[in-house]
Amino acid sequence: MTGDARTNEVRHAVATIWRAESARLIAALVRRTGDVSTAEDLAQDALMAALAQWPQSGIPENPGAWLMQSARHRAIDGLRRGQRLERKHAELAEQLDAQQRVHPEDQWAQALDDHVGDDVLRLLFMTCHPVLAVDAQVALTLRLLGGLTTAEIGRAYLAPESTIAQRIVRAKRTLNESRVPFEMPRGAALGERVGSVLRVLYLVFNEGYAASAGDDWMRPALADEALRLARLLTALMPEVSEAHGLLALMELQWSRADARIGPNGTAVLLLDQDRSRWDLLAIRRGLAAQSQAESLTGTLGPYALQAAIAACHARATTASETDWVRIVALYDGLVELTGSPVVELNRAVAVSMAFGPAEGLMLLAELSEDPALRRYHLLPAARGDMLDRAGRVEEAIVALREAVNLAENTQDRAVLEQRITSLTQKSGISITPVS
Repeated sequence: MTGDARTNEVRHAVATIWRAESARLIAALVRRTGDVSTAEDLAQDALMAALAQWPQSGIPENPGAWLMQSARHRAIDGLRRGQRLERKHAELAEQLDAQQRVHPEDQWAQALDDHVGDDVLRLLFMTCHPVLAVDAQVALTLRLLGGLTTAEIGRAYLAPESTIAQRIVRAKRTLNESRVPFEMPRGAALGERVGSVLRVLYLVFNEGYAASAGDDWMRPALADEALRLARLLTALMPEVSEAHGLLALMELQWSRADARIGPNGTAVLLLDQDRSRWDLLAIRRGLAAQSQAESLTGTLGPYALQAAIAACHARATTASETDWVRIVALYDGLVELTGSPVVELNRAVAVSMAFGPAEGLMLLAELSEDPALRRYHLLPAARGDMLDRAGRVEEAIVALREAVNLAENTQDRAVLEQRITSLTQKSGISITPVS
């Protein structure tokens, strides 16, 4: 193997190790330094040292411990080099030195094992703190716990890298200025903050599963990262029903990922998918997580209810076997919990499948007055589908054209335009092409 090939191989390995270890490293450093920005800087220094040294020295047996030790040395050096060290900095350096004497280098990372789970969980709660705006929570979580670069986050959310970088810098400054402690919330605050963490992971997954804008139908890196963090959360907080509910929802939804893309790269909707391409292992994991969520509570929360809906689809070997009546009942509970117009729209679709398009169209007529859905392309898309099934093809085409004009995702528009073309050809109606 040439030197360049060797270097590239090691760099790829470093990137993989970083993605796996960065959250634990940064979390431990936040605990020791008390500052998110300092902790990330130290972790990045350790990463740069690995990129410089490992191509020559080889990847160490315990790369996570090596990164931790490297960051720790840099923390001590930085404190000692300061021209005007505050007393707490001197004490911190002294404390770290003492820990080094107690725990030799090859055992230092092992000594952190008792804290790793707690530290990562504390960091997750910190990045999802309500003092931050939701978009800042998402960006900071992906950066610190997901190990994504600002460029990767920007590509995922179709935002300039500079915008993401500024968002992250402001978020870290806000945490520092607000003196957000590196600790788990307690009592009633814990339930509220768990909800914030779950919401962030849900938003990240949804954007990965069904991109809201741009050319891509899905953004797998985001979905995979949300799944990884959700699995971590359930491992660290196994008693939280909704954490298992969210994980179940993600696993069941993502089990269909391969089938959502056709041979020619176009999007494939749920009822048209080749179910033999669904990931059975992911379905089993999802159903197990759903069962765990149900065993922990007498009343299902919104994520567990959505997982139960996804489970109805997962258990149906063909589209015609789907238990739409059961899905309507589950949506009834979800509407009662959330009051969300989007959930009501999904319920209307389920009603149309269970009891006929006329029933669904009546519900859509009521929802069309809701300001929250006025620019939502799936409302006219659903209306178009129901009108088509009701035999009102001309009206269906008009509704689908409205959906095309509202859709912001290229693949969404392509699916809708294909549907219009199909209806036009089937009916023989002459329709002006969609602009």
